[in-house]
Amino acid sequence: MGCKQQEPTVEIVKVEEISIDLINEPFPEAQQEVLETFGAIAQSIKDGDLDKLISFHAYSPKFTEFKNGQPRNEGEANETYERSVFGSVTEVLKFDANDLQIAVYGDVANLTFHSDFQLMFGSDLVVVNDQITLLFVNTENGWKLVHEHHSPLSKVTG
Repeated sequence: MGCKQQEPTVEIVKVEEISIDLINEPFPEAQQEVLETFGAIAQSIKDGDLDKLISFHAYSPKFTEFKNGQPRNEGEANETYERSVFGSVTEVLKFDANDLQIAVYGDVANLTFHSDFQLMFGSDLVVVNDQITLLFVNTENGWKLVHEHHSPLSKVTG
């Protein structure tokens, strides 16, 4: 008596492709995550926690920064600058991000705002009114900065 082997049953399932409009879909949950990350970045600056601040960056050969019309920086220069500047802040009097907008494109998010920062460096007050763009990528460790752009904000006269 031999065993009769039964042919395995194969079921073919049609998978419907879901199209996501990366340009127009607002991705509200991701927007909230990016906003919370930005809030944590601001808090790390207020707390003077430089290691925490730096941890929000994804430094790699792809990291870039533009600042005040100067040639492009890379990650090492950005980290050195941020540790130097924010390490010298003795008090944050004001840290407002006006006209804040977050645009999410799947795993990439663009956060733009007009800064209204008042930072004390010892007895010296520095006011920073810039246009700032922060580009984030969603990684397995959360949203990380991969590009920064800082430009002076022109004063609008009435």
